[in-house]
Amino acid sequence: MPELPEMEHYRIELSKHLLDKEITDVQINREKSLNITADLFKERVVGRKIIFVERRAKHLLFHLDNGRRLLLHLMLGGLIYLGAKDDRPNRNTQIEIEFGPELVLYFIGLRLGYLHELSAREADETLSHLGPEPFGRKMNLELFKKLLQKRRGSLKTVLVNQDVISGIGNCYADEIAFAAGLRPTVKVQSLGEDDLERLYEAMRETLSEMTEAGGYMELPLTQGDTVTGGANDRLKVYDREGEPCPRCGDSIVKEEMNGRKVFYSPGCQDDR
Repeated sequence: MPELPEMEHYRIELSKHLLDKEITDVQINREKSLNITADLFKERVVGRKIIFVERRAKHLLFHLDNGRRLLLHLMLGGLIYLGAKDDRPNRNTQIEIEFGPELVLYFIGLRLGYLHELSAREADETLSHLGPEPFGRKMNLELFKKLLQKRRGSLKTVLVNQDVISGIGNCYADEIAFAAGLRPTVKVQSLGEDDLERLYEAMRETLSEMTEAGGYMELPLTQGDTVTGGANDRLKVYDREGEPCPRCGDSIVKEEMNGRKVFYSPGCQDDR
């Protein structure tokens, strides 16, 4: 599932191409991906312009020029492609938004994901449960400590809880734990002040690096795009079962914890 780095990368790149361009047509191939009928969605969206692209946690919010929002959550398997009609990706698309004859935003893999048309208030209410952003104005070391010290259970379970801190999922929880030298399975209540400080810095450094690398999406965003997906080559432990740890040389292991895959290096990640 796309996480903060993937969606932030999308936000940055889409902002370069879509702002103030009129939506001229919409193709709906899967009405279940919407919260309203296809006809009503088309009626409300065609003729509008996107004036701002915002990311909240793992969501994108397309701000329309009439004050309403398009709320996107890609969920598992979701992708975006931006190209011309003759550059259509060889994938099934659920929604296509056209910006004139030469530019189309393709939404792919929205079997679980969605694109909802909402008022600003409805969008805020939908996302109101989210915890603070790792790089939000409210976030600092002291708040981070307070958020984790209130919790019990495994480190990974806490990091992926969107009500605690928003935007982190399976992949980057493991990468953050590795950067901090802690196993994802370690109990949060066993962590001391030094551990939490190290974890806070690991969170910020890991998410920054992976965003800059373009996230780990499998499909380029545009034709000729060589940035999107670059984080695949920078992952240290996630999906690296059996490979040598880049820090200590031990073999990376994979476990299951509460239905989630967990990857770590037993040689250099503390399990208490």
